[in-house]
Amino acid sequence: MPLKNSNSRYGSISMLLHWIIAIIVICLLCLGFYMKGLPIGFQKLKYYGWHKEYGFLILILVTLRLIWRLNNINPSLPMSMPAWQRFAAHAVHYAFYFFLFTMPLSGWLISSAAGLPVSFFGLFVLPDLVAPNENLRLLFQQIHFWLGWGLVITIIGHTGAALQHHFIHKDDILKRMLP
Repeated sequence: MPLKNSNSRYGSISMLLHWIIAIIVICLLCLGFYMKGLPIGFQKLKYYGWHKEYGFLILILVTLRLIWRLNNINPSLPMSMPAWQRFAAHAVHYAFYFFLFTMPLSGWLISSAAGLPVSFFGLFVLPDLVAPNENLRLLFQQIHFWLGWGLVITIIGHTGAALQHHFIHKDDILKRMLP
């Protein structure tokens, strides 16, 4: 399988980044919703640590994916696809980049405003983006929460469209992102 994209399918680098990001994001969303209901204690703090570390990893991976995407061709959408579906496909991809950049940044802002350092797997500690401030923490927490729901809706729409193309339209939209 070629490393780079072609006009008809994604290359192995794009596929690898897509699926790694997808798996980590889905796990982070599940963990985020789960840990919100936990009482404060060691378990919750451990999960928050993981959530922050993997959230920052997403920021790195999405940056790499965007750089890779900008330096590659993208597979063409089928000519039979209606204009509104082409528009929706592009809009969903832009939405993913928006959410996958703003979610980790808003999480980092929450930690900064809370005065809680963010470690990246024990390798280094991220600098604070803002000074500790409870009002900002609450604002960033709300932003992070609603961005999370926006991301969930985008994932559902993206997955639903891919499955619709595969099972109903029987085109190669899904197959071009599979090895």
